Amino acid sequence: MTESAAAAAATPAADRHPLRTVVLAGGLTFEREVSLSSGSQVVEALTRAGIDAELHDADAELLPGLSAAPVDAVFIALHGATGEDGALRAVLDLAGVPYVGSPAAACRLAWDKPAAKSVVRSAGVATPDWVALPHSTFRELGAGAVLDLIVARLGLPLMVKPASGGSSLGVQKISRVEDLPAAMVSCFAYGDTVMVERFVEGVELALSVVDLGDGPVALPAVEIAPESGVFDYTSRYTPGLTEYHAPARVPEEVAERAAAVALRAHESLGLADLSRTDAIVGPDGEVHFLEVNVSPGLTETSMFPMAVEAAGHRLGDVLGALLSRRAGTAR
Repeated sequence: MTESAAAAAATPAADRHPLRTVVLAGGLTFEREVSLSSGSQVVEALTRAGIDAELHDADAELLPGLSAAPVDAVFIALHGATGEDGALRAVLDLAGVPYVGSPAAACRLAWDKPAAKSVVRSAGVATPDWVALPHSTFRELGAGAVLDLIVARLGLPLMVKPASGGSSLGVQKISRVEDLPAAMVSCFAYGDTVMVERFVEGVELALSVVDLGDGPVALPAVEIAPESGVFDYTSRYTPGLTEYHAPARVPEEVAERAAAVALRAHESLGLADLSRTDAIVGPDGEVHFLEVNVSPGLTETSMFPMAVEAAGHRLGDVLGALLSRRAGTAR
């Protein structure tokens, strides 16, 4: 962080000026429970920083409540489509309600993983080759023939994942051709389009970016070391199945390249305030972009808070600084 940004994060929000915020969490997605956990942690962190923070679901009472009792800014801790596809943010824009995070259009782009990969690749960042196809393509052209072409093009092993979504839901590593059809069927439970991506062996990193007013800054990388070798939903949320190292145990030059990748992704996609990029460092030291999260997890075991701590800051102060920046500045 720059000196002024670090000073803002290190100064308790209550000492700057009092703030009142609503933290949005929950929603009706597969990631509801994770979101509620993130929201609770955010409220606790903000309260410790002296900010009046209240947890609220994204329901029919939200807009009337914000109209009757306006807040300085909203903090979005919703995961999945509700918080990350841009729709809710577009409604907040219509209502003139300030919020922390990326604008609606940028969220729509980042939410679509294949589209985001295309943009980031065009910005000069390496990303594993991929194919994204809707369920209708397999139904109309024949799953067997299409899958044969995918394997011929991308090889094995492969990563199969929903083309949108988070929390590693539906993500699977496939090493055998015969396992691919079942993985596709499982993945379609989370969305109509599946992305099949070439698997890159290496060190997985979570790369957080925050902008406290002086431009986006990359926080220390967090290394993810799942016991199974794949950071899927079970590895992510089952205690003891994944080790985290903050900062990551990579050479300094690799950490610098990783930070540059996170910043390039954040800027090329038009993101704002905070984001978390997931990446893989290959055996040759090249950093490969995987995806970006506009509403990163903020639970006790999430990587963004680990990165904030590794940078020497308190989560509540950083989030409070973001709220202060957005207070009264509707998009």
